Amino acid sequence: MKLSIVATLYRSAAHLAEFHRRTMAAAARIATDVEMILVDDGSPDESLAIALALQADDPRIVVLELARNFGHHRAMMTGLGHASGDLVFLIDSDLEEPPELLNSLYAKLQDGGWDVVYGVQRARRGGLFQRWTGEAFFRLTETLSDAPLPRNVVTARLMGRDYVHALIAYEDRTFIIGHLWAIAGFRQAPMEMEKLALSPTTYSVRRRIEMAVQHITTTSTKLLFTIFYVGLCISLLAVAMMVFFMIRYLSHGIGLQGWTSVFLSVWFFGGAIIAALGIMALYIGNIYQEVKRRPYTHLRRLHRAEQAGP
Repeated sequence: MKLSIVATLYRSAAHLAEFHRRTMAAAARIATDVEMILVDDGSPDESLAIALALQADDPRIVVLELARNFGHHRAMMTGLGHASGDLVFLIDSDLEEPPELLNSLYAKLQDGGWDVVYGVQRARRGGLFQRWTGEAFFRLTETLSDAPLPRNVVTARLMGRDYVHALIAYEDRTFIIGHLWAIAGFRQAPMEMEKLALSPTTYSVRRRIEMAVQHITTTSTKLLFTIFYVGLCISLLAVAMMVFFMIRYLSHGIGLQGWTSVFLSVWFFGGAIIAALGIMALYIGNIYQEVKRRPYTHLRRLHRAEQAGP
């Protein structure tokens, strides 16, 4: 059995050597044929140089040097595309997810006959504000998305070869990887774990809002149906008001006076129209990104040792 370990590098210099040592030690307990694929996602620190230095001592390491920073999710998909193992262990290199988790994931994978075993946080980290905004993010996606994102899922997961093939078969250019993990199917099992807080989260409130909007407008039709029904209700309300005022005028001679109602109506309907057009524009923009069929990453260089082996 061959095991592939896939991790991305972005500001990972401080933890990379320890990550390599601990992960390879955990991998040695379950497989003799191991490869480690490190994807340099345009890291501005010394991550690439350290990865190449580690490769000089351990030729099992393969370094994928991306042409620039393409983002965490795209870098992970690129690494998975180069993995050749029967099992693939995906994990972040910042040591917030203990590499030793591999052994627990493997034990559960074997015992239950699962295709995927993935880590789930017992409780979300961060202060009250971070937890509140995280909860708001998930509630928003659950309300408006056709396929809600799984909660509190971490990167660490052990996957079978067939599942990885199914995952990298998706050719979306705009995606959230948690959504692809879920819709790929197969037999998946969660495993609770503790995620350490060694560094501040990069998912700010603005980033969470952007991710929610991106996820909803690339996976959901609920929002479009909501716009339709809201517009229909407003139209029916307008017709009902017209009938009411016409009957009142004919029966009592009372007309609609003042400019306030007209002014507010223009503001309300103008804002509703602009919002609806903006939402549809987001959908059209996502379609535009997909139909161009551009690759979502570019590989500047693939660093592979001349002789692979332990």
